[in-house]
Amino acid sequence: MSSREQILTDVRQALKRKVDAAVAPIPASARIAPRVPAVANVELEMLLDEISKLGGVTRRISRVEIRSALANIVRDESVKKATAWETRERKELGVADALRELGVEIVSPHADKRALAECDLGITGADAAFPETGTLMLRSSPEKPRAVSLLPRVHLAIITPTILRADLMPAFTEVKGEGYWVFVTGPSRTADIELTVTIGVHGPKALRVWVVE
Repeated sequence: MSSREQILTDVRQALKRKVDAAVAPIPASARIAPRVPAVANVELEMLLDEISKLGGVTRRISRVEIRSALANIVRDESVKKATAWETRERKELGVADALRELGVEIVSPHADKRALAECDLGITGADAAFPETGTLMLRSSPEKPRAVSLLPRVHLAIITPTILRADLMPAFTEVKGEGYWVFVTGPSRTADIELTVTIGVHGPKALRVWVVE
C-alpha cells in the first residue's frame, strides 16, 4: 500500500468513528495544574512590572487624578483626537468630558475605521489581566468595539485590580465564548524575516495602563 493509499484509508476509518468516541479524555496526570496566585498586591505589581518590561507605561492612580493624568497624555502625545469605549465605567470616570475640556475632539467608537485610525488616543478597559505575562484581555461588545484598542496611535487601558486572574482558564470560564477577544501584551510589535522589530505597524505604537484604586 502506497503512502497516499494509507493516508486515505486512515481518513476513511476515522470518519467511521462515532462523535463521542473521537476524543479520548485527557488523563489527570497530563493536565496543566492551575497557577496559584500570590497575594493581590504582589500580583498587581507583577502585572505592572511585566507591562513595563514590554515597553508599556503603567500607573496606579486614584479617581481624582484621572483628569490631570489625561492632561499629561494630551500634552506628551500631542493628542488632538480620541475615542473611547462607551461603558458605564468610562462614563463614571468622566473620561470623554475631561478630554473635551482639554480641547480634544471625541470620535465615536462606532465611526468607520479610517476615522478611528486618525485618532491619537484610544481608551478602553479590560475584562481580565494576567500578571505572569503582562497581558490584558479585552472582550468586544456593541459598547466595546475592538477597533478602539487597535487603530489609534496610543492605547490607554484603564483597569481595576478586580480583573486580575491567575491564568487563562478562569477568564475563559467567565466569558463563556461570548464576543471576540483581543489579547494585548505590550505595544504592537512586528518583525521581518531578518528579525528587525518595528513598533506600531499593526497596532498602537504606545500602551499605557492605569490601575484605578
